[in-house]
Amino acid sequence: MAQPNNSKIVLSALAVAATGSFLYMKSSRRSNGSTSPTAITSTISDEYAIPPALKSGPYSDELKLAVELALEAGSNMTLHLDAKGTEAGKGAESKLGISTKKNDADFRTAIDVMNEDLVMKGIIASFPDHEIIGEESTGTGEVAPLTDKPTWIIDPIDGTTNFASGCPLTCVSIGLCDGGRPVMGVAFAPATKELYVSIRGKGAYRNGQQIHSTDDDDDDSKTLSNAVVCFEFGYARSEEGVDNMVNAVRRILKHGCRTTRTYGSGVLDLCYVASGRIDVVYTGIAEEGWKPWDYCAAMVIAEESGCSIRCLKSEKDFDKDGNIVPESVFDIYSRSMICGVNTTVVEQCRKIVLDL
Repeated sequence: MAQPNNSKIVLSALAVAATGSFLYMKSSRRSNGSTSPTAITSTISDEYAIPPALKSGPYSDELKLAVELALEAGSNMTLHLDAKGTEAGKGAESKLGISTKKNDADFRTAIDVMNEDLVMKGIIASFPDHEIIGEESTGTGEVAPLTDKPTWIIDPIDGTTNFASGCPLTCVSIGLCDGGRPVMGVAFAPATKELYVSIRGKGAYRNGQQIHSTDDDDDDSKTLSNAVVCFEFGYARSEEGVDNMVNAVRRILKHGCRTTRTYGSGVLDLCYVASGRIDVVYTGIAEEGWKPWDYCAAMVIAEESGCSIRCLKSEKDFDKDGNIVPESVFDIYSRSMICGVNTTVVEQCRKIVLDL
């Protein structure tokens, strides 16, 4: 698909370095010229220890850095999440520095901005030649296109509405693309204390334990009829958009499924499919489609756990009979998506959602 041309949003090391000194991490220059994060390694407790399979090889240094930064950013969120609804949390939401983007449903907090600044400075300190795309620095503008250069894609708080409301289903997401393809992903949910990590080709893990989208011997045993189906209503508020989303849910319920869920965090939706907590998630029926920072890290986690993820409306990802094209690859710039624990539930759900 054609991608917008706005390279100003991609932040190089020089562009961001002027925003202030980096307080959270130092980097040491190795003899081969690469950098390695060294200062806050102690923040990775045994609970969040990096699995042995991911400690060496391509992207292992990037993963280590991403974990450290995600944990640090998560700690910035914990005080508000823990205090919400208690005496200590009175007036907390009014102090979050909330500012709207497109409408009242799409907003950010001061901690979104602080977390993104933290993560960007950490990346620049260790990988100054890499590029960065962040949700808050992009704002309402066009998302910069990917190049072949290593590019980090950051969502400093995914599920900002949940976060501001004190709901625990919110996370930090840090992904890395190389050669135009997501290759590493980290997602940390501080309230539930769950850290998801993955490197392409090496599996996906939650708190050090490898995860799989299904634990059935027969991978295709999960069908739409016995599936937990997840969707997000997002920011669509037009009459047509709301009708399209509601009608899709109506068709699913009339067809039959185990139940439906709406969690409020696209990244966690994908992580939950990856770990078999839900069976399929879709987006993009109306103008509620997600952005690259919702997909980048979680796509790697999902695929490495055995999930199938495709563009919901793409004719390149599905043949004329509605079957997945095996060699197709999901484009994180797509405005629609469907991800499931197997191809069967993806194909069945897509046909019902799109009324094919």
